[in-house]
Amino acid sequence: MAAFDTSRPAYGSTSAVSGFFAFITRAYGAVVAWNDARLTRNSLAKLSDRELEDIGLVRGDIDSVAQTAFFR
Repeated sequence: MAAFDTSRPAYGSTSAVSGFFAFITRAYGAVVAWNDARLTRNSLAKLSDRELEDIGLVRGDIDSVAQTAFFR
């Protein structure tokens, strides 16, 4: 009768593969966050000063609002 030792940890391939996918996931998330901030900045920049005032912003606040969305 044969016995198999299943208590040994797997070295190399599994941790390297999961590390690679974690890197790809973080990179993708960073690109998505950057694009959301870009869209926010562009949308707010298209508003008139009156429309910005209606939502409690001035034109100088646009970059800080977009950066807040990017760095969440």
